[in-house]
Amino acid sequence: MNHINGHNFYIITGGPGVGKTTLIQGLAQQGFAVVREDARRIIQEQVAGGGDALPWNNKSRYARLMQEAAVSAYEQVARQSIARPVFFDRGLLDTVCYMKMEQLPVPEGLAALIKAHPYAHKVFILPPWAEIYSTDAKRKQSWEEAVYTFEQMKATYGQYGYEVTEVPTGDIAKRCAFIRDHIRL
Repeated sequence: MNHINGHNFYIITGGPGVGKTTLIQGLAQQGFAVVREDARRIIQEQVAGGGDALPWNNKSRYARLMQEAAVSAYEQVARQSIARPVFFDRGLLDTVCYMKMEQLPVPEGLAALIKAHPYAHKVFILPPWAEIYSTDAKRKQSWEEAVYTFEQMKATYGQYGYEVTEVPTGDIAKRCAFIRDHIRL
C-alpha cells in the first residue's frame, strides 16, 4: 500500500472524559478532516450484540478490535491522500498503552504495524479536567483511573519518540486555537 508518511496525521489523546470528542468536533467545524474514536462504537456494538470484547470483560479481544480499528482508520485516510492536517481521536499507540495498563501481552507484530503507520511527530494530549469529568454506562473509569491513564498515555507516546504537547483546559475555541498555533496554521 502506498502510504503518505503521516506527517499531517495528528493524534489527540488523553484519558477518559477530558474533552477529546468535543475538541475533535470543534476542529471538524473549522473544516479539518477528523477521525472519530472507535472505543465507544466498539463498546456499543459489543453490548448490542451480546459480545464480550469489552474493557470490563474480554480485554484481549477488546484490545484487538481497537488495534484493528486504528489501523483501518489510518489506512482509509492514507488512501485519500489529504494534504491538510487530519486529526485522529486516539491512535494505534493508545491501544498499546491500554494493553500495558491492563498487563496484556503486546502482540509480536504490533511494532511493525506501528512503524508502518506513523503519525505526525507532535501528539496533542488533553490533561485530566475534574470540572468536566463524568462517568456513564460506557465510561466507567474513576477519576484516579483517568489520571493514571493520562500519565500512561503521555509516557507511551514519549517512549515511541513522539513529542507530547499538553493542551490546556479551557473553552473549545481556545483549545482549537492552541492546536492550530502548534501546527503553524
